[in-house]
Amino acid sequence: MTNKGKGSKSQRILDVAEELFALHGYDGVTMRQIAKGANVDVALANYHFGKKLDLFYAVFNRRAEVLSSWRREALLASREKAAGKPQTLEQIIEAFLLPLKVAQESGDPGWRNYLALLAYVMTSPIWNKILMPEVFDKRVGEFVEALKSALPNARDDDIHWCYQYVSGALALTLAQTGRIDRLSDGTCLSSDFDAAYDHMIPFVAAGFRAVCGD
Repeated sequence: MTNKGKGSKSQRILDVAEELFALHGYDGVTMRQIAKGANVDVALANYHFGKKLDLFYAVFNRRAEVLSSWRREALLASREKAAGKPQTLEQIIEAFLLPLKVAQESGDPGWRNYLALLAYVMTSPIWNKILMPEVFDKRVGEFVEALKSALPNARDDDIHWCYQYVSGALALTLAQTGRIDRLSDGTCLSSDFDAAYDHMIPFVAAGFRAVCGD
């Protein structure tokens, strides 16, 4: 895997690091591997980003605010579309998932790598605490409030447990492990994002209603 001749050297370093971290996690990647993939000296990678930990933070934060803003815009657009009426569960869930689907289908391999990295961070007891609160957790709060409005009789703990299950399904979808491909003998593909999200919206909505009431 190389990224020779594309963009600035710092951009190439970020792109290669993003791909490698998504594939192998933080501990499975070295600065030397990143520098080789970006076709630069290790010293230059260190000069631009410092230690591997600093580079990891830079990679994660590069797209975090962009994706978080897309999610907020989707939620606001969904509210406007409701035209003063209460948003349905399906509308709220679709607004939460749509930016991820759009990013995965953008044709930009960087976004697919980033979303796989996001799944890695989401399911890590270490990185989750360090990287998720500053940007993503704030947006989750907005969706939780929307869910409370759609489910006014639900207990807070039920909504948060349901969101936990949504996060698990979402992380597996973002990670694109290919396991569903094997288990279904190719009937389902982890790269089929239309199918993944089309199934997830009614599945999640039904789960919320079953646990929280309607």
